[in-house]
Amino acid sequence: MERQIFHIDLDSFFVSAEQVLNHDLLGKPVVVGGHPDSRGVVACASYEARKFGLHAGMPIATAHRLCPQTIFLPGNFSLYRDFSARFMDILADFSPDLEPGGLDEAFLDLTGFEPLYGPTRETARRLKSRIRDELEITASIGIATCKVVAKVASDFSKPDGLVEVAAGQEISFLAPLPIKDLPGVGPKMQEALKRFGVSTIGQLAKLPVSLLKDQFGIHGEMIRRHANGIDDRKVKRYDTVKSISRETTLEQDTLDLHLLKATLKHLTERIGADLRLQERQARCVTLKLRYSDFDTITRSQTQKQPTDLDQVIFNVGSELLDNCLSQRRHPIRLIGIGISNLTGPEKQLNLLDTSSQKLAYLDQAIDQIRKKYGFSAIQTGQTLPIRNHLGHTEKHSR
Repeated sequence: MERQIFHIDLDSFFVSAEQVLNHDLLGKPVVVGGHPDSRGVVACASYEARKFGLHAGMPIATAHRLCPQTIFLPGNFSLYRDFSARFMDILADFSPDLEPGGLDEAFLDLTGFEPLYGPTRETARRLKSRIRDELEITASIGIATCKVVAKVASDFSKPDGLVEVAAGQEISFLAPLPIKDLPGVGPKMQEALKRFGVSTIGQLAKLPVSLLKDQFGIHGEMIRRHANGIDDRKVKRYDTVKSISRETTLEQDTLDLHLLKATLKHLTERIGADLRLQERQARCVTLKLRYSDFDTITRSQTQKQPTDLDQVIFNVGSELLDNCLSQRRHPIRLIGIGISNLTGPEKQLNLLDTSSQKLAYLDQAIDQIRKKYGFSAIQTGQTLPIRNHLGHTEKHSR
């Protein structure tokens, strides 16, 4: 069976996230990276700005000189991490074989899913539609039999594109493209290859292996394989994750216990859903608090039995919160909860206490509804105090 590897890349991600919050930025040259007087560099440029030659890595001062009408933004990484977490949640609904490549891109292995989802290209269109509808951001997707060709295809299709490279067409697709489009070929390697008259991926693919190994070592051999569309690397799953956490900056510093615990419950439901998706359990629960004076603390508690139940994790976090507030009653600016010391899905049943089984059935039912209709489709009563503020500045890490 031929592999079906997707590479999904959000278009002009940092700028696009800013435009979701401020529609006045749409259609204008925008740069995320800092003030024009700063010594920073461009982190992301809108496609309107790119028409003037602006690009990531360019000094901010140079970008301002090339296009003084550009709107320069300092960046909001809490916002970007929130969008990234929601993006990864969407991808995880399609396949467990998901490998993030950063905040705004990931590989997805959909090999063998055609009987379930239908034609691969139609699946990609549905995936693009979900990202656009739920995030208000466009994504470009490349589909191929291997990771490197899928990556090149997604870059080739930007913005808002979809390119599928059929099995056997890898070499013909790559051949006319400039060598800079091949991942792993940096500026120094480009200059070295130009001395051999190589400017396209097709020319690189035909160079003798011995020459490339002499010049670039084992990296040269790998690059030649990639230039020929050969890449047997697997999509790495989240199974190597050692911890999961969620945190959010509150709209106002507060000591409102109902608000704090409602926020904590929502964050707990998020990490509980992640745990169950990965078929993992956790022994250690960690609470994170940042006070209004920016003093930050963490408090942890390790359980005898691992769990993936929302209510059990929340109960531990809630107890830790109560203890912290009893020791210092100072307004809270940020609250977060994390889990670590992860184990497998095996559970020890207690025949005398069926409450945990009931909670597990409840979590599974809620997971199924959210998987089909989105996480916000159902809300538990404990999160009602924040029903109008869910997820705006939530940060997710693994």
